Amino acid sequence: MDESGGFPFEKEAANETARQEPRSTEPVSDGRLLDAYSDAVVTAAEAVSPAVVKIDVHKRGARPGVRDGGGSGSGFIITPDGFILTNSHVVHGADKIEVTLADGRRPDAHLVGSDPDTDLAVIRIYAPNLKPVRLGDSNQLRVGQLAIAIGNPYGFQYTVTAGVVSALGRSFRANSGRLMDNIIQTDAALNPGNSGGPLVNSRGEVIGVNTAVILPAQGLCFAIAINTAKYIAGFLIKEGVIRRSYLGIGGQTAKIHRRLTRHFHLPNETGMLVINVEPASPASRAGMREGDIVVEFDGHAIAGIDDLHKLLTGAQVGVRVSLVVLRGTERLPLEVVPEESAAKSN
Repeated sequence: MDESGGFPFEKEAANETARQEPRSTEPVSDGRLLDAYSDAVVTAAEAVSPAVVKIDVHKRGARPGVRDGGGSGSGFIITPDGFILTNSHVVHGADKIEVTLADGRRPDAHLVGSDPDTDLAVIRIYAPNLKPVRLGDSNQLRVGQLAIAIGNPYGFQYTVTAGVVSALGRSFRANSGRLMDNIIQTDAALNPGNSGGPLVNSRGEVIGVNTAVILPAQGLCFAIAINTAKYIAGFLIKEGVIRRSYLGIGGQTAKIHRRLTRHFHLPNETGMLVINVEPASPASRAGMREGDIVVEFDGHAIAGIDDLHKLLTGAQVGVRVSLVVLRGTERLPLEVVPEESAAKSN
């Protein structure tokens, strides 16, 4: 036995084996990585596709008995009893709505409610053995993660495209003129007919509702965050309409400096950053400014724009409400009187 604790003949045998086994000079294959990516897309698409529906809309023409064209879009089943989420602009002005399921069935369908301000609508069908999607949490999204869009572009049913979450917190103007905030930007290809379809993560959870594409651009597509959609859909299913108050501000969720969070003992590390204030609006009259961060409304902590949207209900119209903002290094209490929304930004 030598000083290292091993027998000499063992070392010689190991050295001889090393000399006889040439090292591989071939490049490492990307096959496994590609297979993992493909598996993620395939698994997610197979999980969600049975819940994706094709929506055909027919509208009355100017003359009685004559239909004035219409259009088509996508949607997805969110409950086992047949509630379907889609875009408001897909079903706007519809005289008749026809839904085609993935298995070819065409059950009766009717509009439950529509909210043009968020471009969301709920329709309902009556059919057995429906498989709803699983809804994710859009607050957990990160830029760069896999995003899969499923829909019916140009009438080609159940088309799957894949890309990534390109950006978060975008703003996009709805057909009603309202500025929609907290929009997801993706490069998963969308085309006319994809509207209302699901945007899905690698786990097969819906993270957004595909809503728009900038046609002259390449890879600029947008989806409504699913957390916003869940909230709006709940109201539409319950009441059929959304009556809301508005402040006259546009904004997005933003981080708060840790020192300010500690100094003011804030419960959240994020708030709603005000990026614009409409002239002569309730927010303007209350003294709000661009750059303010809303951290409290009517005694409720505000961690982001969704929190504020949830509180701006019809019950707040005409009621004086306390509001707290961070302005620079100051914590400012303000009072605001929300007005009823009329296709304006919150």
